[in-house]
Amino acid sequence: MFRLFSMAALWVFLVSSGKAVEIQEHNSLMSHGHESHLMDMDGGMVMGQNTATLPGGCDRISETKEITVHAGHKYSEKFPGTMFAFDTQEFNFKPCTKLTVHFINEDNIRHQWMMHGLPKYLYPQGMFHLEITGPAKISGTLILPPGDKTYLVHCDIAQHMEKGMKAQLKVGKGDGDLPSIPGVTANAIADDYSSVKSVLAANDAAASVAQKVAADKAAAAAKKLNPEPAAESQGSNLLSGGTVIGLVIGLILAPLLARKFKGMSASEIIAYIFELLRAGLDFLMSLVKKLIKLISAGKTKTLPGN
Repeated sequence: MFRLFSMAALWVFLVSSGKAVEIQEHNSLMSHGHESHLMDMDGGMVMGQNTATLPGGCDRISETKEITVHAGHKYSEKFPGTMFAFDTQEFNFKPCTKLTVHFINEDNIRHQWMMHGLPKYLYPQGMFHLEITGPAKISGTLILPPGDKTYLVHCDIAQHMEKGMKAQLKVGKGDGDLPSIPGVTANAIADDYSSVKSVLAANDAAASVAQKVAADKAAAAAKKLNPEPAAESQGSNLLSGGTVIGLVIGLILAPLLARKFKGMSASEIIAYIFELLRAGLDFLMSLVKKLIKLISAGKTKTLPGN
């Protein structure tokens, strides 16, 4: 019974973990006394909705477009130093385009797709604004003004724009690029990691010291476990003693040899040295012969009583 229950629990876990995030669609928005301001009871909001009124300077709608914009933390991963982002950072449309934006918030928090700088006579406070708590989807429509202009699009929730959730929308050719658009333009205020570098340098120095201390301790422990042989130490002492004795003998004999070789040529000195060597060898040979005779005489000696 317990085994059956465990298998059922595991199956439920696998099914729930593998299931895609369900996006709630907010498509039953209500007007609260103003056609451009739509809301529902689940927190969906559209501000600046405009489906029919042409902005001044537009004789007609140039084209009708729809875009889907995703928002969430995962889209910031390609922009180091950010926390939130849209999946698209730059848009471009013709002047007088009727644009429908489908905004999908994939996070479990609130996000916005807010556009600034629109004509205030048509868009209250000059904004077009989609807002929803995710995971959810909400849609809204506006008609873009004429002329070449670049508009800021961002999330106005505290610190969301500062952490990367912003883009630019160019109407026509636009009138330049906005600063600090992730992946499009450089940050107006560059990130400063100098303090982090100093901390990392200090950590590296401390790590080096710790490694040296550990290495010294390991060497000391190894020396205790494997001491140097005493014989080798004695041999080195004897060698040094023999060297000293040889130097003393050389210093004593040097004046005597200098007197002996005085006035002799190089060939005479060499001949004399070879003569000394020959005499020394003859002396050694005579000693060896005497030693052999003594040994032989001991072996052939007759024992008493024979």
